[in-house]
Amino acid sequence: MSDFSDDLLRPMSEDDPGQTNVRSGSGMRFPWLQKHIESVATRGKKEKDFARTTSACLRNIQEALLRHEWQLAAEYMHSYVQTLEDSDSSKRQAAPEIIWKLGSEILYYHPKSSVDTFNAFADRMKNIGVMNYLTISLQHALYLLHHGMFDDASRNLSQAETWRYGEKSSSQEVLINLIQAYKGLLQYYTWSKKKMELSKLDEDDYAYNTASQSMYNHSWNTSMNFCALIQIPGVWDPFVKSYVENVAKVLCLFIKILEFYGDQDGAREVLTNYAYDEKFPSNPNAHIYLYNFLKREKAPREKLISVLKILYQIVPSHKLMLEFHRLLRKSDKEEHQKLALEVLFGVLDFAGCTKNITAWQYLAKYLRQTLMGNHLAWVQKEWNSRKNWWPDFHFSYFWAKSDWKEDKALAYEKALVAGILLGKGCRYLRYISKQDHQVLKKKMKRMKKLVKKYSIVNPGL
Repeated sequence: MSDFSDDLLRPMSEDDPGQTNVRSGSGMRFPWLQKHIESVATRGKKEKDFARTTSACLRNIQEALLRHEWQLAAEYMHSYVQTLEDSDSSKRQAAPEIIWKLGSEILYYHPKSSVDTFNAFADRMKNIGVMNYLTISLQHALYLLHHGMFDDASRNLSQAETWRYGEKSSSQEVLINLIQAYKGLLQYYTWSKKKMELSKLDEDDYAYNTASQSMYNHSWNTSMNFCALIQIPGVWDPFVKSYVENVAKVLCLFIKILEFYGDQDGAREVLTNYAYDEKFPSNPNAHIYLYNFLKREKAPREKLISVLKILYQIVPSHKLMLEFHRLLRKSDKEEHQKLALEVLFGVLDFAGCTKNITAWQYLAKYLRQTLMGNHLAWVQKEWNSRKNWWPDFHFSYFWAKSDWKEDKALAYEKALVAGILLGKGCRYLRYISKQDHQVLKKKMKRMKKLVKKYSIVNPGL
């Protein structure tokens, strides 16, 4: 296995007939494959034999990978490398990418593989079909990160960052931006380590000033990298999700650095531009970051409401909508109080929120509050657009049995809402009301009184 990457990339030639044998580590031979390879290696007359051989190799490699037979896949890869010499130009151009993807997968899992083997293979593949250089460099860096080799990964990304081939294309530019983002992530990682080291030192310690300066230098490099990056239109927040333990977000990292050094105005400006700049695609996270920052700053309620209002328009089921409801509920403006009811209905329109007991508690309470405030029209407006589907979606007999079995507190809140919206004849309410439960006994009596008093189908209202 130690010479796998060399063998994998060594093309067949007339001067190297010994390499035409297809053997496994245990001496296994593949006669049917041998025949076709010898035909190609001796420049046989039938080019279709070449195509058959490479196609057969590819199929067998894929099958071996599916079965996790890494040794067998490696043996076939020795032969598949012939596609680098295919007479068909389109196949020859596609070969480097296929070889890299298959070869890297084999080397990643092969029991005899090593980091050195993978590095050698990656370095050689970068220069075979140069259009794949950036992609391979990025994947190589991720491999190194996975093995904890942060310095090597950073050097790899630095080399890739300055690479150019021919006229810069849009696809190259996107990849370079992504490479710069990963490089910034590693710089942030270094800055975080130095910040942690600094926190353990005494400010009067001689080493403190040196460590502080080193951390500042790293933060400057990271800030400059991120600052340039987030000026480029695009969604940069869901950044690294695999090979690194935690989800890292380019914007969050930059803001953390700005906040650490007390640049609140700079942080606010960056977040505001990221959220409202028309050059950027609509991005819920941009408004979430801005809201969380303003909340930490103890910004006025009106400002917080304005940010969450946009998030509500983009993602009405977001978990922050319950917080949005609380802010609206506390407002003195009638339009905000009306929107507070709309937000709760909007959250519960989504299947993923149907079991959210807090949302049901808020709705049960706010429905009563709204009706006590003589705003029946608000409730009717929200209910009229839902009365044809909410009963089956939320208040069926099936859901009554299921909710009572899984979460009795949830079932109680839903029954109260169902009674207010559908009246005492609602199947959900009737089922829950009949259940004999000692803990909820008093609450059941209270629920019946509330339904009788506040139900919007009650002629007395």
